[in-house]
Amino acid sequence: MKRFISLLTVGALLSSMLIGCSSGGSASSATNNKLIVGTNAEFPPFEYAGADGEPDGFDIALIKAMGEKMGKEVEVQNMEFDSLVAAIGNKIDIAIAGMTVTEERKQSVDFSDTYYEAVQNVILPIDSTIATADDIAGKKIGVQLGTTGDFIAADISPDGVKQYSKGLDAVNDLMNGRLDCVIIDSNPAQVYASRYPDKLKAVEGSQFNFEPESYAIALPKGNEELKKAINDALKAVKDDGTFDKLVSQYIEEAEPEAKDSDKDDDADGSDDNKAEKNDSDDKESEKDD
Repeated sequence: MKRFISLLTVGALLSSMLIGCSSGGSASSATNNKLIVGTNAEFPPFEYAGADGEPDGFDIALIKAMGEKMGKEVEVQNMEFDSLVAAIGNKIDIAIAGMTVTEERKQSVDFSDTYYEAVQNVILPIDSTIATADDIAGKKIGVQLGTTGDFIAADISPDGVKQYSKGLDAVNDLMNGRLDCVIIDSNPAQVYASRYPDKLKAVEGSQFNFEPESYAIALPKGNEELKKAINDALKAVKDDGTFDKLVSQYIEEAEPEAKDSDKDDDADGSDDNKAEKNDSDDKESEKDD
């Protein structure tokens, strides 16, 4: 009898595990009306820390509008960009963070339909003579850890790449003479260059033969129900004009009021503690490799 009960218990546990697996691994989207979304608020104008310290930006407004279409409350969790993919299906339901669809990422997660096309830009000192990909070879290149710019830089100048948790930290080091350039997506590149027009310029990636890339929402692998719901909501906000309004508000017209962008003293070379912190961050990033 005890053996029979034990077998029933094992069977129940196995059934629970199978049910959990079939739901894509994340309980939130399957069992209640909350959608837990991961982002990295260091990528203006797509995501950044607003005046209240909470994540804001185009991606955040977009996923909240989509949540309304889905009838779900959206909870946004800010984390390191390089941790997002691993967190999907356990800590978070999905991730939206200006994330480029790549074959490597497709091995770990599924993606929604694409919602934005972008290309990498190269941020340079205003007086830099760098003009081609060949000019970057062997140079010191700043990138945000785990981004497309990180992968591109590794191919161009493998021994010269410096990785940062925040794109802004790379830009600060560029203005302080510690880097030759920064490779980052076009929209944040234009934002940073516009903030410091007397120090920086952003050059289109096409000049360096960079290919266009597509942004999409990262999803748990194999969860077709959630994927369909996300794609339907994305289509709905495009069809009713919400998407175009958000593009106009966050990308075409407004400059985000990111908290970190106000720290101009970090960018003028006067803060030695900042430099020491960046050096420490570089060492930690190298350990992560």
